[in-house]
Amino acid sequence: GPGPPPGGGGPAAGRAPPPPPPPPFSRAHAPPGAPRPGPRPPPPRLLLLDEPLAALDQTTRARVRHTLRRHLDGFGGVCLIVTHDPVEAVSLADRVLVLEDGRAVQDAAPAEVTRHPRSAWVARMLGRNAWPGTTTADGLAVPGGAAVVAADPVAPGAEALAIIAPEAVSLHREPPTGSPRNVWTGTVREITAVGSRLRVLIACADAPDLVAEVTPAAAAELSLTDGAPVHAAVKATEVVLVPR
Repeated sequence: GPGPPPGGGGPAAGRAPPPPPPPPFSRAHAPPGAPRPGPRPPPPRLLLLDEPLAALDQTTRARVRHTLRRHLDGFGGVCLIVTHDPVEAVSLADRVLVLEDGRAVQDAAPAEVTRHPRSAWVARMLGRNAWPGTTTADGLAVPGGAAVVAADPVAPGAEALAIIAPEAVSLHREPPTGSPRNVWTGTVREITAVGSRLRVLIACADAPDLVAEVTPAAAAELSLTDGAPVHAAVKATEVVLVPR
């Protein structure tokens, strides 16, 4: 048969040129029965975040938490955050519901949960010492025989937590003198750096473990090392009793 046309610039012989592109879609060109674009859906009224920061390292988590807080402030609906991190909860939420063993133990503003946590686990995750026990006329009786004296005791006979901030615990190599109403003897179990301060875990002989926070200079002055004997003192005014 005949060869291709000279010049080689056109379409191949025996083939029709490609069809023109279809026109842009419009309602006028829509085939009968085709779905038509509807109105834009309304913005969501509920946002559920399940462990949103769980897979992040500590540095990234802090940065993303700050960014997420800013975005949530501009969200017009309700946001429900599920988390096992109390720090994340009090940082992001306007209100915190604490669930423990399948029951609600506290429903309060973040500041209230931080100051007066009603869950020992939440208190410890927030860096507080939390001793469960039974209230007495002057404080709390802790299982094992230890007693905690509080400046503001509550009605005796109730289950409660004694909340003690680590920075309220003073450490001594000799029995302390002065006004502290609570003194426990123990040994240093662990020393951990937290920023510019040190957290010292004390294993007490007749009380639950206690965490104290001291400066590196104070730790050096007391010669604090693992296994060193110490006396831990807490003023009654530094003990907060929280009914459970």
